[in-house]
Amino acid sequence: MSLSIRNQLPGTVTAVTPGEAMATVKVRLAGGQDITAAITREAAYDLGLTAGSTVRALVKSTEVSLATAPVEGLSIRNRLPGTVTGLVTGEAMASVDVAVEGGVLTAAITKEAVDDLGLSAGVPVVALIKATEVSLAT
Repeated sequence: MSLSIRNQLPGTVTAVTPGEAMATVKVRLAGGQDITAAITREAAYDLGLTAGSTVRALVKSTEVSLATAPVEGLSIRNRLPGTVTGLVTGEAMASVDVAVEGGVLTAAITKEAVDDLGLSAGVPVVALIKATEVSLAT
């Protein structure tokens, strides 16, 4: 199956915490960082997810936000430090490539945000991703 989702990070499930309708799944990415996915309990069961399962964490580029410094007091679970490696800007939007441990993330953000943050190649950033925006594939 081919997907249009650019961000596909390989990893291994380290924990599954089922709830009434949703489950949280902790994944250790190939680069050593941890990411949390909040998926339906049914999906976790259907995928057969248990500690040790090999997965790919999938995140649409439009669901990746960027900060130029660590952010405190925020409910977003997934905070991956990295460095801007590429930047393509258009009239309104930009595509920003960020090298993180074990891979590259792409963030689709506004050109105005790129300008406000002073983003360019080599700038350190933190990629922020809500757990509810992380899908898992086996």
